[in-house]
Amino acid sequence: MKFDNIIETEELARYYEIGGEVIKALDGVELQVRRGEYLSIVGPSGSGKTTLFNMIGGLDRPTRGRIIIDEVDISKLDAYELAWLRCRKIGYIFQTFNLIYTLTALENVALPTVFAGVPRDEGAKKAEAFLTSVGLGERLAHKPLELSAGQQQRVAIARAMINDPAIILADEPTGNLDLHTGTDIINLIREMNKTRGVTVIAATHDLKMIGASDRVVWMRDGKIEKIEKGGPGEVYKEPLGASGLSSGAPSHYD
Repeated sequence: MKFDNIIETEELARYYEIGGEVIKALDGVELQVRRGEYLSIVGPSGSGKTTLFNMIGGLDRPTRGRIIIDEVDISKLDAYELAWLRCRKIGYIFQTFNLIYTLTALENVALPTVFAGVPRDEGAKKAEAFLTSVGLGERLAHKPLELSAGQQQRVAIARAMINDPAIILADEPTGNLDLHTGTDIINLIREMNKTRGVTVIAATHDLKMIGASDRVVWMRDGKIEKIEKGGPGEVYKEPLGASGLSSGAPSHYD
């Protein structure tokens, strides 16, 4: 069966030289992400998951290899083209929310529409609709420091969705949240994924996110160890052993 892949990486590598030593943050990663799926990238610190996340988002460039989004090799795009891609094609959700504290919730969410060239009134109306959809319709005029951590992350989710992106990149979106609030945010991201058809890629340490995922990518030492199916009721443990592959575990999806 042929799947419609929105993202593909081919022999993707990112090397850094530190003190004369070459650090292989990514080392030949091959990954296909299906349109509309919810994918979690899991691994210990230094495994390469954040580097892979940044590569897909056009925030960093590969040492070698290709990143293809909707049949376009983004590693060949110039700075202007990458800015256009990030503005219109990709939405970002960060662990630290990255809100502007002098702006209201409405202004924070509407800001990306300004860069997209949307008229101010239209952008504000759209921002109000998105804030209402994430349960903050009565918090439009509140600034971030007047909101709880969970509410701030909801503002960040609305901001990520405002330009109707095809892809949402979520970097540790529950890392600064308590258990209950983190679960609410996971469910909200999953709801956006299902109702709007947006592809979600989450880099995370939070194993709760695995239950919401269609697939889970396990990484270590800049390589993909294995890719497993996600879903409710699944129990996952940190991969063990030198290879991290259990007997019969697939190294890629069929």
